[in-house]
Amino acid sequence: MNTANKLTMARVAMIPAFLVVMYLDIPNANYIALAIFILASLTDWLDGYVARHYNQITDFGKFMDPLADKCLVMAALCCLVEQGQMLGWILAVVLVREFAVSGMRMVAVEQGKVIAAGWSGKIKTAATMVCICLMLVIDLLPAPHSFNLLCQAIILGTTVYSGAEYFTKNISVFKGVK
Repeated sequence: MNTANKLTMARVAMIPAFLVVMYLDIPNANYIALAIFILASLTDWLDGYVARHYNQITDFGKFMDPLADKCLVMAALCCLVEQGQMLGWILAVVLVREFAVSGMRMVAVEQGKVIAAGWSGKIKTAATMVCICLMLVIDLLPAPHSFNLLCQAIILGTTVYSGAEYFTKNISVFKGVK
């Protein structure tokens, strides 16, 4: 296993640690969880850099890297919904977008096509990760309710936009599908 894939697997291993800390009834649990989330998020950037820079791109990495990202983000968003910091229907929109884009990619693969991650998807992931970080320390921010609403709006907006862009750019995948 190369370095890029080890970084991806480290991110996967941090997800249960993040969840355990989020559910601990200890002071400052959100700040500890934030540190784990930031470290895990940084491995997303780092594994991509290492894979490209050192030619360590593998089929395993192409599969596991986006899956690790989705699992990390969904775990955090589920915790935020449970804490009452995020509306459940926004999480549902995020989940539907992820399933829909993944399904479209599966149809494309059957046709011998690859749908690469677009810039809007990368911006969505980065914006969502930043918003999760802010929501984990929302009590430190001025006007926490306003920041919370802004973060939810950014997550929702980037999710809907990137999902719509993926489908409009790749609608040909569904032509002739029976």
